[in-house]
Amino acid sequence: MKSDVETLNPTRVKLTVEVSFAELKPSLDKAYRSIGGQVQVPGFRRGKVPARIIDQRFGRGVVIQEAVNEALPGFYQQAVQESSVRPLGQPEVEITEVPVGEGKDAGELKFTAEVDVRPTIDLPDFSTISVTVDDVEVAEGVVDEQLEALRKRFGTLVPVERAVQTGDAVSLDLTAAIDGEEVDSATGISYEVGVGTMLDGLDDALEGAEVGQDRSFTTTLAGGEHAGEAAEVTVVVRSVKVRELPELDDDFAQLASEFETVDELRADLASKAEDQAEFRQGVQARDKVLEHLLETLDIPVPDSVVEAEVHRHLENESRLEDDEHRTEVTEETRRVLRTQFLLDAVAEAEEVTVAQEELVEYIVAQAPAYGMDPNSFAQAMDQAGQVPALVQEVARRKALASVLEKATVTDASGNAVDLGDDEDDAEEGAEAPAAEEKPKRTRKPKAAAAEAAEEGAEAPAAEEKPKRTRKPKAAAAETAEEGAEAPAAEEKPKRTRKPKTEAAEAAGSAEAAEGAEGAGSQS
Repeated sequence: MKSDVETLNPTRVKLTVEVSFAELKPSLDKAYRSIGGQVQVPGFRRGKVPARIIDQRFGRGVVIQEAVNEALPGFYQQAVQESSVRPLGQPEVEITEVPVGEGKDAGELKFTAEVDVRPTIDLPDFSTISVTVDDVEVAEGVVDEQLEALRKRFGTLVPVERAVQTGDAVSLDLTAAIDGEEVDSATGISYEVGVGTMLDGLDDALEGAEVGQDRSFTTTLAGGEHAGEAAEVTVVVRSVKVRELPELDDDFAQLASEFETVDELRADLASKAEDQAEFRQGVQARDKVLEHLLETLDIPVPDSVVEAEVHRHLENESRLEDDEHRTEVTEETRRVLRTQFLLDAVAEAEEVTVAQEELVEYIVAQAPAYGMDPNSFAQAMDQAGQVPALVQEVARRKALASVLEKATVTDASGNAVDLGDDEDDAEEGAEAPAAEEKPKRTRKPKAAAAEAAEEGAEAPAAEEKPKRTRKPKAAAAETAEEGAEAPAAEEKPKRTRKPKTEAAEAAGSAEAAEGAEGAGSQS
């Protein structure tokens, strides 16, 4: 077999492939056997029909077409490997010549295949990259806020006989109706008035309500089959409780932590607040380095891959006719693809490898975002054939970390920033790629209660450090304190995520082969 590759543009190539009759002969023989086993010819047993009889009855063209359809994907894959092409998605195949006879004079199978490919990226010297990040600053009052949150976690709910006030923990019954017809209801819901985590208008309706009193308000439903519709909601307060907080003294410090005094607890919380500030600084450095590369490098993206991914994304959301949203998704898809191409190129240049423990760590960190435990998430990814994509994502994280190691990072005051293990943490909160393991700094043991308080701090959930082990929150305490109406596991799959680039991940293997087979069948 002979193959040549022609570059049509930076993201598309054309393969020209020539296959001799001898190389196609095994597929022709298989085609004769297949057709002979499917037809009944008088005087011959099924499967024993000679090739010449099949040619007479059905025509040699039928046999050649069968043979070409069966052999084409394999020849295409061989050409891809020989040409070191890295295809994206399915090729467009055109058969230009097929054998017409037997032996040396039969002719050859010739076909062309146009396919999108990953672009070649000229990477810069990463040591020349310089970025400036904010100084490490801990906002005034952060430690006091965390202490207050800690006191709330150890507070006691005490029933009161009065009207509802902001901050009360109440038990509610809710009924929603549309045009007078009940569409949803719930009883015994625990909620903290004023946190605003449930329906719009609920807090206003509850303010001043007495136990057993009905209050109604109109709101837009946030979930279920009537999501987005206006409904009349009736709320009944069943009980009212207030939270009595423990005194902030040494006894409380011993109850809530491993520390003996409040001063020790406060110092630990201050240290953790500084760690969080350093972590945010690492995230900022990572984002700025990535943005610098995307702005300064020419990273072309195949239009067909973008269009296919945008269509898939909008179709899943049932928003194919939303032109404004299409523009947003298209822009984001291009950015995601450019980022992936860039980090894949860095991973290849830096010879990044992914160890099994790194993959496991990534799975453990990602599972909660899908409302699944790590084992279930790993099984789901395996069954969906997405494990290679997970490995690739970990490699991208490590690739970005390798760039960050070489870049120069300074803070706003002009001081050099040594990211240390904060760099690792920044990658773990990244959408694209994390770093190689680095020695961890030795830190003071953290109080379980202090950890719990930290969870309620201002650092976004996406930036939490998966490597830290925290004690699980009590479900009852969570419900009473945070008033969460619906579990995160149910809400997260419904949120609008950034477009995934499955098309970009399908680097011309089985899917590409199937595309070649389909094109061959139509020829």
